[in-house]
Amino acid sequence: MAWQGLTAMGPAEMGMARLRGDETPEEIITLAYGMEEGLGDFYKIMAERNEDAEVASLFLRLAGFEENHKQRLFELYATLDNSVTDRDSFEARIVSDAMEGGFTTEEFLERNRAAMETIPDLISVAMMLETQALDLYLRYSQRTEDDKSKAVLFDIAEEEKAHLRALGDLMDKGPQQG
Repeated sequence: MAWQGLTAMGPAEMGMARLRGDETPEEIITLAYGMEEGLGDFYKIMAERNEDAEVASLFLRLAGFEENHKQRLFELYATLDNSVTDRDSFEARIVSDAMEGGFTTEEFLERNRAAMETIPDLISVAMMLETQALDLYLRYSQRTEDDKSKAVLFDIAEEEKAHLRALGDLMDKGPQQG
């Protein structure tokens, strides 16, 4: 609803290097979980670094979104691989060097530090990241040949849409500091 006609920037292949095209649904979920973990860690780092209590609280709330998504991904993974019975053993398989959107935390901080000074700015940046993730998962679905993997990617994309709706609600309801 808030779209102002802006276009995305950056190369279309951004984040695609992590995908071969023949991943199993389990591999895709593992990759997605790692990106969710990376973004959650980013939000936690930003909460720790921020002296404004409201802003820090917002970052922690955003990290909670990622925790919920990780739980959903773990549950989905467990339906595909019944040898995984607990989240700790599942997480041992995860590599989380990238956030949603394909950036490392440090790359993202370097490029966007100045754009994260107010609560509306933070919500906008979070919406950007979630939109990038939605786009990335949809592009992954176009590259993969396995129908089950495509279905998993579309399911993850629906989760990203839910994150965007929640962020939109935050933007509508939340404190609007200058």
